Amino acid sequence: MNRGQLQFAISPEVTNLGVTGVYLVIEGMQNRERDAEFDSLRQQSFERLKADYSDDFIERDRVLQGFRRLHTKVGCSNRKFVSSPENLIKILLRQLAIPTVNLIVDIYNYVSLETRLALGSHDLSKIDGNVTLRLSNGSERFVPLGSEEIKPVKSGEYCYIDDSNEILCRLEYRQVEKTRITLETTDCFFIVQGNEATSPEYLKKGMEQLIMLARRYCGGQERVLWSP
Repeated sequence: MNRGQLQFAISPEVTNLGVTGVYLVIEGMQNRERDAEFDSLRQQSFERLKADYSDDFIERDRVLQGFRRLHTKVGCSNRKFVSSPENLIKILLRQLAIPTVNLIVDIYNYVSLETRLALGSHDLSKIDGNVTLRLSNGSERFVPLGSEEIKPVKSGEYCYIDDSNEILCRLEYRQVEKTRITLETTDCFFIVQGNEATSPEYLKKGMEQLIMLARRYCGGQERVLWSP
């Protein structure tokens, strides 16, 4: 369990790859299954984005291609390791909607779809110590979201890792069961990650949209940990 205020750091090896982002904590949130007003906003977004995100959009978009280039740099197949925003767009194109999880998760998925940035959230009470975004060495523990089994991770992948040597997020590909957001979650560590195609201003706009929606529908107070 986290003690004191969470600290966040990025290793030079990861920044040299072109990984960038803004990282923050929002505390004192009230999570719920859903909110009728937000559901309406979300559905309007789905309908608009479905028209914008044509079948060849992924191949043309600089932000999504930026994540693919990052994966190639660390030797991860883009067929197996699909970035979270690309995966959300593919689901939207197939199903015309993104399944509801809970309000906090639905909010960051909404922002991810709107911006194509890779967003994630982790229950602060389940994080051990602090978080470092660094290259894996193969010794880390990784239990993907929805699984109970430890999965191997090779060395050289950029991952968000807490002080217990447990991966919280692997690339932009998969979060973990340990820190998943539940209806009991009140304090969150948020990731708003980009790549070489995303300017600091673009990242901050994504963060501001996340904060605005979180305040409106879940309350809480934010604290920015790292910003370019």
